[in-house]
Amino acid sequence: MASEERQFILSCESTANYPYDYWEKRNVPVLEYTYLFGEEEFPDDMGRNPDALPEFYRRIDKGEMPSTSQINVAQYLEFLEPLLQKGDVLHVAFGTGMTPAYHNAVTAAGQLREKYPDRKLAVVDSLCSCAGYGMLTEYAVDMRDEGKTLEETEAWLLENRNKMHHQFFSTDLKYFRRSGRMSGAAATVGAVLNICPLMHLDDRGRIIAYDKVQGKKRAISETVRAMARLADNGTAYSGKCCISHSNVQAIAEELREKIAEAFPNLKRDDIKIYDICPIIAAHCGPGTTAVYFLGSPRPPEKA
Repeated sequence: MASEERQFILSCESTANYPYDYWEKRNVPVLEYTYLFGEEEFPDDMGRNPDALPEFYRRIDKGEMPSTSQINVAQYLEFLEPLLQKGDVLHVAFGTGMTPAYHNAVTAAGQLREKYPDRKLAVVDSLCSCAGYGMLTEYAVDMRDEGKTLEETEAWLLENRNKMHHQFFSTDLKYFRRSGRMSGAAATVGAVLNICPLMHLDDRGRIIAYDKVQGKKRAISETVRAMARLADNGTAYSGKCCISHSNVQAIAEELREKIAEAFPNLKRDDIKIYDICPIIAAHCGPGTTAVYFLGSPRPPEKA
């Protein structure tokens, strides 16, 4: 279906972590987050300014700590109302395991439905983050362009959001120490021993550290093993797959090579590599690498 004939408008947020050019080509309006260094505020512009991300990491290296804030009701109203004036809207929101902002989107949507009773406006909690959130939204865009209705697309998102796997690891624990997510002693010991925590998202979209290994090569191999165990059809997986990283391009490329070797139905060049956006990197720091794919439902974290 041609974009001008699409049956509804599909939108998302910049934490979906695909480049701006991608969303522009697919006719997906994006609500931008912002981040701060001190009192200086910067947009999460999805790569439009090529100098922004290198400068972000330079400032972190100098010891500056970035901060972020959730999108408020007024910002959602300002973003969604012009879209709703043009047609029905399905908004895919950043997962509640990462931010409570979804609830502000729901509040804004309730106000707009009263103002525009003849329009449809749905807001979906993606339960996803980063390029996993982007990939979930990409599937929805494909459905829109195939002519699926807003209701059909929303139903698919709700049924499959918890099947979008986020498997990731970190090779740099310094930022975990700086941000208070790990004690100084634990981070120091981890750095000396070259420890890499292995993480994933649980069924509520929360980050869970489920294991740790020594060295990046072991972290990569264990991540590929986890993907083989969890992906649809195991190593015969042929769905969408992408990788994101925070300032460790070489590790991301090594992970892509290992995935392409282990999954014969995935062509290397079809496994895209994206930079983790500053909003996510403000919390995970440099040194994180992640892979995203569809698979079995993400299990709840054990009590």
